[in-house]
Amino acid sequence: MTARIEDAGDRLIIWNGNAARRGALGPELYAAIRTAMEQAVHPRIRAIILTSDGDFFCAGGDLNVLIERRSLSEAERRAKVDDLHDLIRAMRESPVPIIGAIKGGAAGAGASLALACDLIVAEAGAKFTAAYVKAGLVPDAGLTASLARLVPRTLAMEMCILARPVTSERLLALGAITDCVAGPDVLTRAHQLADEVARGPRDAIGAIRSLVASAYDQTEAVQLDLERDAMARAAGGAESAEGIAAFLEKRPARFD
Repeated sequence: MTARIEDAGDRLIIWNGNAARRGALGPELYAAIRTAMEQAVHPRIRAIILTSDGDFFCAGGDLNVLIERRSLSEAERRAKVDDLHDLIRAMRESPVPIIGAIKGGAAGAGASLALACDLIVAEAGAKFTAAYVKAGLVPDAGLTASLARLVPRTLAMEMCILARPVTSERLLALGAITDCVAGPDVLTRAHQLADEVARGPRDAIGAIRSLVASAYDQTEAVQLDLERDAMARAAGGAESAEGIAAFLEKRPARFD
């Protein structure tokens, strides 16, 4: 089994199990991610953790598969890339935060998966690589969009044009990832973040996630309207009633 979903009560854990091939992408991982996104609509699910069984998060696409695709028409190749892009779209539209627990490193589309997460915990010394150019290829799976949001333009060019790996420590210094910890602690730290998320108001966190995601693509005028509408909904909901009451009563909020 190269991918599986673990149901841990208030969270789902997606395991990339293709350790023998450094977590290379495959149909089972695609299916697991899609299924987890569908299951996450259940109210009891508060977070998703995306991680790997082996010592490397994801090595990206299989070059042998790309060789086979050379015989396809450009339209057919475009459709194959869209399968991957639909996966990124599904992650972007997740109803709950996705926490990446990155062991070893992430390369190519594996880096895209990692950077598509909302909170990212990486192993100290882990390397994020976009070496498409070495194979005469270009980034896909939203990697350039993620890099443009997270790092300076010069670093994005360094990664994509010069194919230089970037360490988790450097990304942490830039604020591009959430935390950088010793290898054995990666999953532990991801669960700690999931615990924090689980204690919060599910609907409000989902709305915040959506607002932050849209803010990169909208004008300020449009974003103001989106925030207005979200605040109007939140202010009339049960979560805000409990949260405001807890604040005024100087007690911890108890969100269902």
